[in-house]
Amino acid sequence: MNIEKFVREFADQYDDISTENFTAETKFKENDEWSSMTALSVIAMVDESYSVRLTGDDVRKSTTIQDIYDIVSLKVNG
Repeated sequence: MNIEKFVREFADQYDDISTENFTAETKFKENDEWSSMTALSVIAMVDESYSVRLTGDDVRKSTTIQDIYDIVSLKVNG
């Protein structure tokens, strides 16, 4: 897994805001576009790209994109 690629894929789930400044430390829930639909899009992206089942609880407990990446990385690497 690659954090830069993950950040780009995560940012792609947002439609109406500029995501070019997203980094691993971006607090994704602070963006105006964040919603339950965005959360579902992130969960689906992780499932499709990494074959990992991310839960709503995983998302709720996370603050930054790095937090989500760490959870996915742990699940990928067992």
